[in-house]
Amino acid sequence: MDLFDQILLFIISLVANLFSALAGGGAGLLQLPALLFLGLPFGTALATHKVASVFLGIGATARHLKSSTFDWKFSVFILVMGLPGVVLGASLILQLDGRIAQGLLGVLTLVLGIYSWIKPQLGQLTEFKNRTLLGYVIGGGVLFWIGVLNGSLTSGTGLFVTLWLVRWFGLDYKAAVAYTLVLVGIFWNGSGALTLGLLGSIQWSWLPVLILGSLIGGYLGAHLAIVKGNTLIKRSFEVVTILVGVALITKSLSVS
Repeated sequence: MDLFDQILLFIISLVANLFSALAGGGAGLLQLPALLFLGLPFGTALATHKVASVFLGIGATARHLKSSTFDWKFSVFILVMGLPGVVLGASLILQLDGRIAQGLLGVLTLVLGIYSWIKPQLGQLTEFKNRTLLGYVIGGGVLFWIGVLNGSLTSGTGLFVTLWLVRWFGLDYKAAVAYTLVLVGIFWNGSGALTLGLLGSIQWSWLPVLILGSLIGGYLGAHLAIVKGNTLIKRSFEVVTILVGVALITKSLSVS
C-alpha cells in the first residue's frame, strides 16, 4: 500500500472499531469491505480482519477492566460454548460460497435491530434470567451457533452475542457489550484468526495500520460506552445492527 491507502485504512479502522466497541460488534461492516476494495482476496481479507479484531478487544478490554465487574465463571461458560463453533465456522468458510448465508444473516441481523428498537426497556436494567441448567443448555447452544457464524461470516456476529446476553440472560447493554468485546473480541476472534491463518493466509504488512486503528478505536468506543451508559449503547447497537443487516443483504444480492 502507498501512504494514502495506509491513511485511508487507518481512518476506516478507527471509525469502524470505535462504533463496534460502543455498540458491541459490527467492525466488519466497514473494515472487511475496505480490505476487499484495496485488493485482498476474500480468505486473506477475512483472516487479516480477524487478527485486527483481536486488538479491538484488547483496546476495549484496557478500558472495561478499569470499571466493569466480570463474572469469571460466566465468562468461561461463554468461551467454552462459543470457541468450538468459531473453529468450525472458520474451517468451513474457505470451502463454501457464503452469499446465501450472508443474505440470511443480513435479514436476521436487521430483525434483531428492529426488535431492540421496538423494545424501549430492553437491556436498560440488569434482570438475571435463565440461570438454570436448562437455561444454560439453551443459551450455550445458541452461543455455539453464533460462534459458527463468527468464524465464518465475520460482519456483525458480535452484535448477536450482545443481544443474546441481554435477551436470554438478562444483562443490561453496558455489561453485555463488555462481555462481548473482551471474550468475543479477544478469544473468539483470536481462535478464528488462528484457524484462518493456518488454513489460508494473512496480509501481515497491512496489520500495523489496522492494529493501531483497532486499539485506539476500541479504547475510545469503550470509554464512550462506560461514560454515556445504556441508552447511548442501545441506540448505537440498533443503528449499527440495522446498517450491518442492510449491508449484508445488499452484498448477497450483488453480482459476484
